[in-house]
Amino acid sequence: MPALPSLLTRSFTNFVEGLAVAIPRLLSGLVFLALAYATVRVVLAVLRSSINRVYVGDRELVGDLIVTLVAIFLWFGVALTFLKVLGMGDIAASLGTAVGFIALGVSYALSEMIEDTVAGVYLLRDPDFNVGYRVEAKGVTGTVAAIELRKTRIDTDAGDRVVLANREIEPRWTHDVPEEAPDDGSSTAD
Repeated sequence: MPALPSLLTRSFTNFVEGLAVAIPRLLSGLVFLALAYATVRVVLAVLRSSINRVYVGDRELVGDLIVTLVAIFLWFGVALTFLKVLGMGDIAASLGTAVGFIALGVSYALSEMIEDTVAGVYLLRDPDFNVGYRVEAKGVTGTVAAIELRKTRIDTDAGDRVVLANREIEPRWTHDVPEEAPDDGSSTAD
């Protein structure tokens, strides 16, 4: 039975040595998290402030999308760096690779939604395609009621509201400019 006390003593010694190595790493990780949190918050606040000046009104959706994507990338970078600070660099590398493959699969599965969103950004930025304009798209003629990131709503002359995916509208649409009445010279302003 003398092996059991020595096994317990060795296990306790290894635990204490591991704890002595882990505590400084954990403290470094907590300091890193505090600094990273403050930095990410400042970067996102500056980005949102800048974008809010560029994308106003109906265009705020584009700004919100940009800020959200930047936030996701920043926080993912913070998480991977935190794992590296804790001494888990191999796990961070594996996690980065795995997330890349998962993102590839998700983007393939959501390709139509991503296509709608990209087309929506183009439509929102197009000065010839705005709410209140008369347009013809995909055989529908009417007034643009709303432009969203994924869908556009058009009110037809018959009073119906047609909802079309942005990927269907963006490649081919026509701005319906009303013709002006010809000036026949019979002006009453003489």
